[in-house]
Amino acid sequence: MIAGLLLAAGAGRRYGMPKALVDGGAWLRHAIAVLADGGCDPVLVVVGAQADEVMPLVPDSASTVVAADWAEGMGASLRTGLGELGRSAPPQVQAALVHLVDLPDVDVSVVRRLVALASPSVVARAGFDSQPGHPVLLGRRHWADIASSAHGDRGARDWLAGRSDLIVVDCSDLASGIDVDSR
Repeated sequence: MIAGLLLAAGAGRRYGMPKALVDGGAWLRHAIAVLADGGCDPVLVVVGAQADEVMPLVPDSASTVVAADWAEGMGASLRTGLGELGRSAPPQVQAALVHLVDLPDVDVSVVRRLVALASPSVVARAGFDSQPGHPVLLGRRHWADIASSAHGDRGARDWLAGRSDLIVVDCSDLASGIDVDSR
């Protein structure tokens, strides 16, 4: 089993609003469906900015957790999500596929390509035109390490840097992987 972990807690300052609320939650629902249809179960959504407005938009098929310190950046969201999965995911969950709400062109085919590599020790990420991107597949064995090193707006970037076991999975044929930061 592979858990889907959707980071959707940011305020979207550059965008002008939380991206989880774009088009009435369309990006949020799309990202959740992509994770679920790609083989992730359970799917956990980390919310923060305007959580009271975002949570009702999350379908019943996914669960939510609030990152109380979401304003610190992506690191707080990742810590919260991995911490919750560590507590609540069944032992059969081998890995978490970390996805971002602001990647609307990443689809099920990208998720499936990464999910195929799942194991408790895997460290893999999508790559687009030779650039590292999301989603990122993190084996359960690494969750506590990653959570303890996730700070600021860098998420797992520092933890991933220079890892000899990191597998970059080219997904350029499937999507652009570009996050949408402005309207």
